[in-house]
Amino acid sequence: MPEDRKIRKVFKSKPTIEGAGVHLRRVFGNSEVPLFDPFLLLDDFRNTDPYQYIKGFPGTPSRNRDNNLCP
Repeated sequence: MPEDRKIRKVFKSKPTIEGAGVHLRRVFGNSEVPLFDPFLLLDDFRNTDPYQYIKGFPGTPSRNRDNNLCP
């Protein structure tokens, strides 16, 4: 039977603007990366206003990293 694990820390997302002006909420990234290796960041893209995300993200190299988007 798996051993229960305790929650170490709860992160609150912060409003962020990325790419060509996409409004999103970032849960972790930058200074928190060592806690979540191999993950680089976690963003929440949910939005009901198309003007907050319609410009999208310019093409960027993945630098040999997988990009995973979860619906």
